[in-house]
Amino acid sequence: MPLTGIRVLDFGRYIAGPYCAALLADYGADVIRIEAPGGNDDRFTVPVAGDGSGAMFLQMNRAKRCLTLKPGSPEGREIVRRLVKTADVVVANLPHDALVRLGLDHDSLSAINPRIILATASAFGSEGPLAKNVGFDAVGQAMSGAVHLTGTADQPYRAQVNYVDFGTALHTAFGVLVALREREATGKGQCVSGSLLGTALAMTNALSIDHALNGIERQPIGNRSYSSAPTDLFRTRDGWIVTQIVGGGIFARWAALVGRPELVDDPRYGSDILRGDNGEELSVIMQQWCIGRTRDEAIAALGEARVPAAPVLRPDQALAQPQVAAMGLVEPVPYPGASAKVPLIRAPIHLSANAKPAPTRAPRLGEHSDAILAELGYDIDAISALRAQNII
Repeated sequence: MPLTGIRVLDFGRYIAGPYCAALLADYGADVIRIEAPGGNDDRFTVPVAGDGSGAMFLQMNRAKRCLTLKPGSPEGREIVRRLVKTADVVVANLPHDALVRLGLDHDSLSAINPRIILATASAFGSEGPLAKNVGFDAVGQAMSGAVHLTGTADQPYRAQVNYVDFGTALHTAFGVLVALREREATGKGQCVSGSLLGTALAMTNALSIDHALNGIERQPIGNRSYSSAPTDLFRTRDGWIVTQIVGGGIFARWAALVGRPELVDDPRYGSDILRGDNGEELSVIMQQWCIGRTRDEAIAALGEARVPAAPVLRPDQALAQPQVAAMGLVEPVPYPGASAKVPLIRAPIHLSANAKPAPTRAPRLGEHSDAILAELGYDIDAISALRAQNII
């Protein structure tokens, strides 16, 4: 496996840190999740198993080992020191002052192991007036302009999916791989820093460039697009669909399908941006075409015409699609106390020369503590003493 031999210490919480580490675990890294003796809060979000472990935890912590630990205690600091000496990467999406307090800042880590790479993710980075503020995904969404432009003028909406957290995890994992590559040349580690605000602004950058250069103050337009049409959600007789009409060729095929070929020569619709500017009229035409058809009939006709479209599905319907099965995206794994196998989806990429290892479930609380401590040189009596003191 590409990352076999790389050891990652995961002090992450919720999504940005843990998902970064999970991506590394998907391709062979030995990832050790460090968790409080009673369990971290993010273990128990939306419980789905008998031990209280939640849906998000089972996704974020696949293929990891779990060591329970109080890292701020003297004994815990010694365990961390021994771990860091054996590790390549530390992942910790904690505030900078917390990193310093726990001895997980890069200066402290590199004094133990100069080859160590620290991957951090914060809400606002380490500099500036908001650097000490905490935040979650919605903060990034709101401060990037995305929430303002989602919904209607009377009611903005945030996305239910925490895409800023996931994007930060992806950027940070990319940074870790770059730092590992750099270490091959220099022999030294470094600090990889990501932020929710930075990720959110990167994802909305085209919108900010549009404003900076065109001076247009875009306003929310529901599910329509500023730069194409008819891109929108439409009601059929028995459900909803989405279309995304981008490019003159697709627009011409759509116009022929809905019986309005003359629209191709209408100057109001001569380009994607003009179609976006006049998208409300095109959405009305498409809605009229959809309302007399079932969802399946509409999707079949659009597919035959090679017009991008899809049904709007519930989460349970999403995993049941034949296409999902054909792509092998869902890998069911058992978890103790869960009512069924966990429908796990790992990194949805394929390397032609490297298959991912077989899927492995998330760890139970402290499941690997004894084994990890034994690897560090602790004997049975020492481990028992640590447990009696509630250090592990």
